[in-house]
Amino acid sequence: MSLAFTIFALVFLTELVSWIGKTVLLNIFYTLHQYLFHRSTVQRQRQLKKDILATKQELLQTSAQDQFAKWAKLRRKVDKGIDDLEKLSSEMSASKASYSTKFSTAVWITTSGAQYALGWWFGKQAVFYLPPGWFGPAEWWLSLLFAPMGSVSCGVWQMACKRVLKVGEGILKDFVLTDPASNAPTAETPTESTQASSEKTE
Repeated sequence: MSLAFTIFALVFLTELVSWIGKTVLLNIFYTLHQYLFHRSTVQRQRQLKKDILATKQELLQTSAQDQFAKWAKLRRKVDKGIDDLEKLSSEMSASKASYSTKFSTAVWITTSGAQYALGWWFGKQAVFYLPPGWFGPAEWWLSLLFAPMGSVSCGVWQMACKRVLKVGEGILKDFVLTDPASNAPTAETPTESTQASSEKTE
């Protein structure tokens, strides 16, 4: 795999994460993680919610005066179910917070961190060479910081890839994701002066 394509792939991955949103990706991967490794916990939480709702429904249909013993038993069952659910939800929240930290670290390492590391490791290497004399004095800028004169450096290539993807994102939003209904002409509403003149005519 060429260096130019590797840099472009990393920049594209970084922009893709930005387009989708890290929060959305976190929710998707966390849900998948829970389903694969903690399915029993998720099922237990759902079952607790289901049992609490069923017991509450039965409690509402039970008279506290005529059936006090049954009502008190159902009340205790509801309270215990709510306590168990709160403890389980608290444990799952702590688990998600820990997973969120690890996920954010992994995303940074595979996107921005990888770009920094690649730029540092190949800082003195040319991504590709330009035709001699085509860019004049700009050849010095295109080779910043430490690439050979007449070449394109990793840093400049990263900026170019990012700029192209940003432009592509703007074009996509303008021409593909624009709602056609928002561009449809709307019926003009009569102004106050027009309404007043029509009333005088009547």
